[in-house]
Amino acid sequence: MTRLLHISASPRGTRSESLALAATFLEVYRELHPEDEVVEWDLWDGSLPEFGPAAAAAKMDVFAGLEPSGAGAEAWRAAAGTFRRFAGADKYLFSVPMWNSGIPYILKQFIDVISQPGMVFDFDGELGYTGLVTGRKAAVLYTSAVYGEGRGPRFGADFQAPFFDDWLRWAGITDITAVTFRPNLAATDVETRRTRAHADAAEAAKTF
Repeated sequence: MTRLLHISASPRGTRSESLALAATFLEVYRELHPEDEVVEWDLWDGSLPEFGPAAAAAKMDVFAGLEPSGAGAEAWRAAAGTFRRFAGADKYLFSVPMWNSGIPYILKQFIDVISQPGMVFDFDGELGYTGLVTGRKAAVLYTSAVYGEGRGPRFGADFQAPFFDDWLRWAGITDITAVTFRPNLAATDVETRRTRAHADAAEAAKTF
C-alpha cells in the first residue's frame, strides 16, 4: 500500500490558506487513489521532540563514530523515532506558509530533528553529502500573504521556497511539485488568485 504523509506547518486551522489548498489536493488524490493510505501529521501537535544540547552532542558523537550515551542517547532515540515516522511514507504533501520571509520555526525544528547522519544523509570527506531519502516524491503548498514575485523588497523576500526546495533535494527527494498562493491581501483580485491556486492544487494531485 502506498502511503502519502501530509505534514502541516500551519497552526491556523480552518483559517489557513495552505491547509485549504491541502484539503483540495487530498480530496482529488483520494478520489484517484482510494487504495492509498493518507496520514496527517500536524507539526504543532506536541509530538515533535526538541533538538537541544543533548541531541546536538549525540549527533557529533555519531559523526565521530561513537555511541551516544546518557541524555544524548535518549535524544538520539527521539530523533530516530521521528525520522522513522517520516521515512515510512512513499509520498509527501507539505503545507508551508511563509513566516518572516522564511518557513515556520516548527518546520525548521522538524528538519533539524530528522536531518541526521545515517538517516536523512550520509557524508564523505571527499564526496560531501549524499541524500538517503530517495525514491519518494513531494508536493509542496507554499503560501504568503504579502510577498509575491515582482512586488519589490518592501513586500518581503523569498527565503521560504528556495530553502525548503533545497532541503528536499539535499535529502534525496528530487521529484518535487510546487503550488503557490501569493495573493497580496491588499489587492482586489484575491479570490481570483485563490481559485487559480486551488485549481493548481487539484491538477498537481492528478499527477502525483
